[in-house]
Amino acid sequence: MDVSRIRALRGPNLWSSHTAIEAVVTCTPFECDIGRCDGFESRLRARFPELSTLHATGLAVTVPMAHVLEVAALDMQALAGCPVTFGRTTATPEPGVYQIVVEYSEEAVGRLALELAIALCQAAQHDQAFDLPQALAQLRELDEDVRLGPSTGAIVQAALARNIPYRRMTTGSMVSFGWGSKQRRIQAAEIDSTGAIAEAIAQDKQLTKKILAAAGVPVPQGREVATPEDAWAAACEIGLPVVLKPKSGNQGKGVSVNISSREQLLAAYAAAAEFDDDILVERYLPGNDFRLLVVGNKLVAAAHRDPANVVGDGQHSIEELVAKVNQDPRRGSGHATALTKIRFDDIALACLAAQGFKADTVPPKGQRVPLRHNANLSTGGCATDVTDSVHPEVAARAVAAAQMVGLDICGVDVVCSSILIPLEEQGGGVVEVNAAPGLRMHLSPSYGKGRAVGEAIIDCMFAEKETGRIPLVAVTGTNGKTTTVRLIAHLLGQTGLRVGMTNTDGVYIAGQRIDTGDCSGPKSARNVLQHPDVDAAVLETARGGMLREGLAFDRCDVAVVTNVGSGDHLGLNYITTVEDLAVLKRVIVQNMATDGVAVLNAADPIVVAMARHSRGSVTFFAMDRHHPVMATHLAQGRRGVYVENEHLVAAQGKLKYQVALSCIPVTHNGSIGFQVENVMAAVAAAWALGVTWDTIKQGLASFINDSDNALGRFNLFSYRGATVIADYGHNPDAIAALVQAVQSMPGKRRTVVISGAGDRRDEDIRQQTEILGDAFDNVVLYQDQCQRGRADGEVLALLRAGLAGAKRTQDIAEVQGEFRAIDSAMDSLGEGDLCLILVDQVEQALAHIAARIKQDQG
Repeated sequence: MDVSRIRALRGPNLWSSHTAIEAVVTCTPFECDIGRCDGFESRLRARFPELSTLHATGLAVTVPMAHVLEVAALDMQALAGCPVTFGRTTATPEPGVYQIVVEYSEEAVGRLALELAIALCQAAQHDQAFDLPQALAQLRELDEDVRLGPSTGAIVQAALARNIPYRRMTTGSMVSFGWGSKQRRIQAAEIDSTGAIAEAIAQDKQLTKKILAAAGVPVPQGREVATPEDAWAAACEIGLPVVLKPKSGNQGKGVSVNISSREQLLAAYAAAAEFDDDILVERYLPGNDFRLLVVGNKLVAAAHRDPANVVGDGQHSIEELVAKVNQDPRRGSGHATALTKIRFDDIALACLAAQGFKADTVPPKGQRVPLRHNANLSTGGCATDVTDSVHPEVAARAVAAAQMVGLDICGVDVVCSSILIPLEEQGGGVVEVNAAPGLRMHLSPSYGKGRAVGEAIIDCMFAEKETGRIPLVAVTGTNGKTTTVRLIAHLLGQTGLRVGMTNTDGVYIAGQRIDTGDCSGPKSARNVLQHPDVDAAVLETARGGMLREGLAFDRCDVAVVTNVGSGDHLGLNYITTVEDLAVLKRVIVQNMATDGVAVLNAADPIVVAMARHSRGSVTFFAMDRHHPVMATHLAQGRRGVYVENEHLVAAQGKLKYQVALSCIPVTHNGSIGFQVENVMAAVAAAWALGVTWDTIKQGLASFINDSDNALGRFNLFSYRGATVIADYGHNPDAIAALVQAVQSMPGKRRTVVISGAGDRRDEDIRQQTEILGDAFDNVVLYQDQCQRGRADGEVLALLRAGLAGAKRTQDIAEVQGEFRAIDSAMDSLGEGDLCLILVDQVEQALAHIAARIKQDQG
């Protein structure tokens, strides 16, 4: 069994809407049916007893090894605590070759699960040992390392519940919510509107106390000290007992409380000095430790915190009791679990010694033994929810403390006897404020009910009903995608929106290109969606990107499918038929918002069939208003865009908008049929997004078919009295559409310049020149720089073969290099001729043509 081409599908994809690992598995004839492998399944289940039932693949009656791999990788993740359920094994056209898909919640965990599943299958095949507990432990440990912690995870889940998209920006806890200009960001429990100055104030405990005291918030008396002797002097000034802690710190590190002697203070100073050079000495406030969580201007949760402790049972030593408590599955070694394991370290031993205990002391049954003086959860403490018990004046002091410092999300630490009484009445006070506070104690307290703090934070970031989404249009199809994308972006730009656009020419933000090359994949789409200046996105969504990674978004507002026709790139990546291609293209239709619009070509039966997969409404477009699909659709009172009496018409019921084709320059008075189709698709998309008809008409009139607006899409030039057309047509459907367009244009002698992409099927390459041979007098064939896996001269031979039965072509030339081929054709042009140049290096070729024309004019 050989496993290859392992990919992470990071968004909705050909198989499902789940993130998943996809792999190609090649099985030997025996491995295509595990029933032929004597004893394999029994050895497999001996090593993995929890393995799910194995099923035959598709219509086959046998179970291939590839399916075992899929099920094992899925089951291992599930047993390790990952919420995954989707898996699939599909036979490819190649005998013994399968594609498997396994859902993951964390990519690294999914990849490791596949590796472990391969090892399991090999162990069962060769009757070797496989340590399942160790494998599951590996997965759990990795999952704990890479998944979002409980605080950040709770915020993300709250966002998803409100239909707000999110994306992890780092492997840590920095997360982006929403898209473009509406996005917001967090780092753990700190949001992007929190200023750096506010965070710096919170880090400086002495400055925080001064600010809070000035606002009338009760705080403990104290001051900063420089030496152990100065610390003792401050303690004597304040009056024992005191608290000693680092000036800057978190999670209770280096904090010592209830210090009542010089010896204790010197030891505490040494402990604090390990974390900061600047030390604070404060009056010790007796009472209980409370954490109050403020979000915005509200107190949303409160917890009573107890230091790490054990309760004696009269039988076990303190050390044994700690080990027993740490077996609680809620306790982990970091912050990924609800509670943290108790540290039995030197600080714990010192705390015990102060009570007259040692590690091996067996405390009486029922006696509570503290192991820390501070109550932080990060050192093993526990929490009890007291939100409903907080006195209004205590809540007001907490909110005032957060606002005085300037924190949007703030953990306010209060020490007092009771949370039911105002702080001033009991001598309590605010001892600390914390930026990016941990939320674990409020989400899953040791006692009491959890609080919806994630929801409170999302509500603070996004107003009611806001989702952080911007209008998003996805465009796919065989031909016309780039022009349609450019035109939709142009129409949206007329409304004043800053439009982010991706296509095969590059990435554009508000009309400025920020990246070049073929940018029709998910990486470029993600770049647009995270750009802060983007108010709307129009994304060309090519087949390659969908196969490699899936979509860059969870759902779109408008899904445009221009056409499928006879397809393109067939035979690659197991997409062998037009039907296969249609299943892939319709992914954008399946992943559309429920109130979204699918814009579909009514004249293409394969595209029409996608309508049943739309979760929203459908707008059809077609040249002929009387096409059966269009006529039925319009009769049902639904939206359609068509051509009638040389006007483009958008209609729904009695509502009708129209504009003369003569007012749409890109169509050349309606003579270029494929451009009319592109315009109809773009108009339908803009209409779906609420662009007014006046704006649409103005936008159509100002979109000129030149190399600025439609690079390599029927760009027209005049040269020596001849018409030169440059286009990026590269498949039979596109060639046929171009021939239809140029036939309506005058041309005494017609010349075409063409090469072929090597990653097409032989018949697709031949068919292009079969079409051209009936429409052009002269054909210039050239071999481009990249043959894409073909041998030297192989593509040219196929193009020549397509011209064997040409009805019109009289002269065939072969030239090495695209620019030489262009020069050869243009050198022979005269008054009234027509030359179609099918460019490969679009920008460079257009620049070369422009330079030739400028030179001739000069």
